[in-house]
Amino acid sequence: MLVIGITGGSGSGKTTVVKKILRHFSLEKVAVLHLDSYYKDNSHLPHDERANINFDHPDAFEFELLYSHIRSLMEGKAVEEPIYDFITSTRKTETVHIEPKHVIIVEGILLFSDKRIRDLCNIKVFVDAEPDERVIRIIERDIKERGRTVQDVLDRYQVVKNMHIQFIEPTKRFADIIIPQGGENEVAVDMMVAIIKMKLQQEEVNA
Repeated sequence: MLVIGITGGSGSGKTTVVKKILRHFSLEKVAVLHLDSYYKDNSHLPHDERANINFDHPDAFEFELLYSHIRSLMEGKAVEEPIYDFITSTRKTETVHIEPKHVIIVEGILLFSDKRIRDLCNIKVFVDAEPDERVIRIIERDIKERGRTVQDVLDRYQVVKNMHIQFIEPTKRFADIIIPQGGENEVAVDMMVAIIKMKLQQEEVNA
């Protein structure tokens, strides 16, 4: 089994990279886990306190659960990936059933900040993008998917920026591959696709 970790700053284009990779493979071959699904459940907190949670800090995630899920998939066991509701800042009761596949892609902003998860990744990828590009994508995403206004996003961007400098940018040194220009870098995406295809071919030969 090949475990690929894909990280980068918020709005860098990680999801776009993953989507473009998946276009080349059937769902029977590749599974994806999203770090965003593993935000801690905050249903025990009052609504006002949830609004002040720093979602760009490592403490916001339940890394232990993600680690155990990756390990389970590596051992051939299916897992139930949580579903996070960004409107209420709580975890839903529903889950997503994930079967073990030949290739597991794990993506998220702070993925490499946890050494246990870094060590599970056979290939570590850092998706890079200019700050201005990331801001535009963050605004578009947070308005569309997280119920925030433009002012909400701009008000909290200084926190996002500080967290990026403190926790995300330093993990670039762990990357085997750095993809500049995010999902627009077709050469890098093609390279990732070629690596995965080679791995799948090796699996078929050894089967």
